[in-house]
Amino acid sequence: MRSEAFLHGFALLATALPAAALAPGDHDLTVRSGGTERHYILHVPPSLPASPPLVLSFHGGGGNAKAHKDYVRTDAVADREGFLVAYPDGSGRVPGRLLTWNAGTCCGYAAAARVDDVGFVRALLDDLAARQPYDPARVYATGMSNGAMMSYRLAAELGDRIAAVAPVAGSMVVERFAPARAVPVLHIHSVDDPRAPYAGGLGPPFPMTDSRVMHPPVEARLADWARANGCAGPPAEAERRQWTSPGGARHGATRYAWPGCKAETALWKLSGAGHVWPGGARDALRGLLGPGTLVIDANEEMWRFFSRHRIGR
Repeated sequence: MRSEAFLHGFALLATALPAAALAPGDHDLTVRSGGTERHYILHVPPSLPASPPLVLSFHGGGGNAKAHKDYVRTDAVADREGFLVAYPDGSGRVPGRLLTWNAGTCCGYAAAARVDDVGFVRALLDDLAARQPYDPARVYATGMSNGAMMSYRLAAELGDRIAAVAPVAGSMVVERFAPARAVPVLHIHSVDDPRAPYAGGLGPPFPMTDSRVMHPPVEARLADWARANGCAGPPAEAERRQWTSPGGARHGATRYAWPGCKAETALWKLSGAGHVWPGGARDALRGLLGPGTLVIDANEEMWRFFSRHRIGR
């Protein structure tokens, strides 16, 4: 009888134990969501606090987790600052190819098939909690292009689990905007973006297709967030930077901040750069995306922003 009581007590204790930490490095992981196996890469820095922050980073339309990870170069900041980075894969008609996110009215297969990518992120967060400790009050989302749109959807629909977002080069395309709480937002975008027009409008055809996307104006969608975040007035200029490329091109960056917000709302408005991740791998696909830039480093700016915010504070 005593041995049975002991075993029962041990079983209860085991279920209450935290997840064992994963070894430092990159881990290819899968989770079941919507009846299918979904993949994500988790980067674990060499040294972490007991309950580290987690950044979710979403690739652009047609990309994948591995290529995005290599392009944005967030791991170096994660290693220095001690946070986890998860790079999920979107979905496509052919596994591993031309992957997209259902961010609302965009993009590609994921939106057309109405893939439940919000549900996938919920499943990913639950799966990761069973593998690797992280702080549930410090989960952040970012992404490039269609991935930026996905991070906006999470802010609007999963605000109970996403502490703040920092979308890059992609505006918000949710079909219904009714966030459950004020969510800090930092948007990064170039006015010279050739694929996701800053002022809005129909973008150029997706490579090797005739598929085009209608992009909402960046500042109009940020105004929606400013209202939802209870900001007290229009944005004010807070900082300016300039950078000259090795070829002599001048790039600019101006940061705007909305006053009196319940949740911080800000914009880095760039010029001279293309449809790119500032500070990422330089001039990748320049003919398609336009020039890269070092006028700001998106990783540094978003981590500085994220580190100020947590759910419940």
